[in-house]
Amino acid sequence: MDLDQLLSKHLTRYFDPGKTIPEETLQQLLRFLRSTPSSVNVQPNHFYVLATPEGKERLATNLGERFRDNAEKILNASHTIILTTRADLPDSHLEAVFDKERADGRFPDAAKQELWESMTRDFLSLRTYGYKDLNHWMEKQTYLAMGLTMMAAAELGVEATPLEGFDPTSVDKAFKIRESGRTTTVLLALGYPDPERVYTTPISRFDADQLFTFM
Repeated sequence: MDLDQLLSKHLTRYFDPGKTIPEETLQQLLRFLRSTPSSVNVQPNHFYVLATPEGKERLATNLGERFRDNAEKILNASHTIILTTRADLPDSHLEAVFDKERADGRFPDAAKQELWESMTRDFLSLRTYGYKDLNHWMEKQTYLAMGLTMMAAAELGVEATPLEGFDPTSVDKAFKIRESGRTTTVLLALGYPDPERVYTTPISRFDADQLFTFM
């Protein structure tokens, strides 16, 4: 990854509708998304990968009135991912996580798995009843997954633009997301830039001495 090149790069606002991400590249990116870190391995996400014109059109027409300017990005992108997060954390989900860990042999013996499960339940109880931030904590994991996926996309030569301009109620309804116990958190448009509409002006950030404190 060429970090120097990324330092002066704007996020893509205009995608080239004539370019599509190769299937092999897409699958590599989705494998990476699947592997992104999840605190206590709770995996609170589900990802809707919109690859067809019909799927992208459904999202573009359900962003909400005030966010219509994002429709072009979605329609011209090669793919758009709807990143959703659980609205709650029922015991059935936690048991499914533990069952998968056991099946995959995540821990070398049953005693360590049992200890892990006990520690996980205790930590989730703290988030629910102590900090009372369970939903926000799960959404932060969604953003972590998105940020890492954006870096992976850059490594693969794919542009990735996050979109928060949408009405989650409208998107949830259009894709029946709330029926799954989740809600839309953020969107990620993927593709290649329109070469005639690339920003060439410098990026603007605070100077380093305003951003970093060394101790």
